[in-house]
Amino acid sequence: MNYKKILLSSVFFAQIAFVSAQEEAPKNWFNLDLSKDKIRGVSTERAYKELLKGKKSSTIVVAVIDSGIEIDHPSLKKKLWINEKEKNGKSGVDDDNNGYIDDVYGWDFIGGKDGKDVEGDSYELTRVYAKLKNKTNRTPEEEKLYEKVKADFEKKSTENATGLMNVMGLSMAAQPHLDYAKKFLKKPASYDISKKDIPALLKGDIKAKEAGEFIGQFTNDIPNFESDVRDYLKQLQNGSKYSFNLVDDVRKIVGDNYENPNEKGYGNAEVEGPHAEHGTHVAGIIAGDRKSKIFKGVAENVKIMTLRAVPDGDERDKDIANAIRYAVDNGAKVINMSFGKSYSPYKSVVDDAVRHAESKGVLLVHAAGNDSKNIEENDNFPTKRYADGTIAKNWIEVGASDWKNSDKGFVANFSNYGQNDVDIFAPGVDIYSSVPDAKYKPNSGTSMASPVVAGVAALVWSYYPNLTALQIKEILLKSATIYKDKEVNMPGEKDKTVLFGKLSNTGGIVNVYDALKMAEKLK
Repeated sequence: MNYKKILLSSVFFAQIAFVSAQEEAPKNWFNLDLSKDKIRGVSTERAYKELLKGKKSSTIVVAVIDSGIEIDHPSLKKKLWINEKEKNGKSGVDDDNNGYIDDVYGWDFIGGKDGKDVEGDSYELTRVYAKLKNKTNRTPEEEKLYEKVKADFEKKSTENATGLMNVMGLSMAAQPHLDYAKKFLKKPASYDISKKDIPALLKGDIKAKEAGEFIGQFTNDIPNFESDVRDYLKQLQNGSKYSFNLVDDVRKIVGDNYENPNEKGYGNAEVEGPHAEHGTHVAGIIAGDRKSKIFKGVAENVKIMTLRAVPDGDERDKDIANAIRYAVDNGAKVINMSFGKSYSPYKSVVDDAVRHAESKGVLLVHAAGNDSKNIEENDNFPTKRYADGTIAKNWIEVGASDWKNSDKGFVANFSNYGQNDVDIFAPGVDIYSSVPDAKYKPNSGTSMASPVVAGVAALVWSYYPNLTALQIKEILLKSATIYKDKEVNMPGEKDKTVLFGKLSNTGGIVNVYDALKMAEKLK
């Protein structure tokens, strides 16, 4: 069986944004400078050294709407927003009368009052399909939507089931090779076999060579073979358990009425949740302790507000709307949103929340998605386009760039794009940041590119606090390093190229050094 073909041809493989890596990315690459370091980062380190020494800054609150954050992570525990009026914790009283009891670090919109948490949820596709499937007397418009979501659901759920069977087969076939590889290399069972181990295996005995050859056929595409396949298998298993589950109601933990999109007051104050890797990684990119010798985030004088609203599966519109409103009403100036989905049945409540943020001068930064698609032709909600066709002026949509410096290779192959709807690109491949259990690791996705931009916005704003959200957005877009006329790889296409200016409306990559220089002129 050709496991490599099976693995690389799967639709879901692109969604988790594994990337081909012929060599290892510098751990701090997204903060580096092309002219100084020969790496196409956002010039954070250069800005601190050359522009910010001795300058004073104001604290900026950045809300991270995500899967949860490890609040005692060494890189983040001093960088978390704390609600001073609720800091005594479990008093059971809404001390600041904001509608949320004991919200010390923020709020969990996918938790129950008993402290339990939603771990996974279905895709919005599944929820829309199930609702229409069970409805009698569908209107002509509903019937048209039903046929669309039915075909979409059947295609994707079948792909998930087939992928799960095949990757389970790969995992079983690989296990004897992995076991012998660890034995040969004298590594513990917990060791993660990866690309760097292949040369030693190929120089070994017959069984070591066999292991090296088997594992080596995959490692140009998935360098951390063992952990990447394990993560991929888990995603496919969760697809069966949650994403395409038409029967179980995991939302019942929350105790709300999801059919009431305007409902508020549900959830709990336990903001970490059971699967906090994604949110912890995102928060670290924005504000990881810059005094650390292990890892540095973009912005120094920042506090992270933790809003848990994204399960393993698709987020719900009412949770996102409530999270945006919470962030705005409790002092956040920037909101990072590293999530997205293809359907949005209650888009109007999200639009209302975005308008609320716009009216209060709050900047929204959103990840464009990891499907190698044009989001002007393929929906990726939430979106800066209101239902009436107008645009949220306080919104920045972010695609992902790669660390490789070849002329055609600096766009992430998985990144979504759109000449009108994507605003700017930012580093999103092999971004090293914080993860739970006080650890660090590289992750890839537009989910990583968005917090780079959010961090740059917060950094600039902290030194120029009198600027407005619209001015900060304008500065970031106009000061971007422009590559409009550069021919680059077309995301998702092996041998096709495109002008970088066709992938976003700026044709640029965010640059904090130049943004600070522009802000200085506008102050």
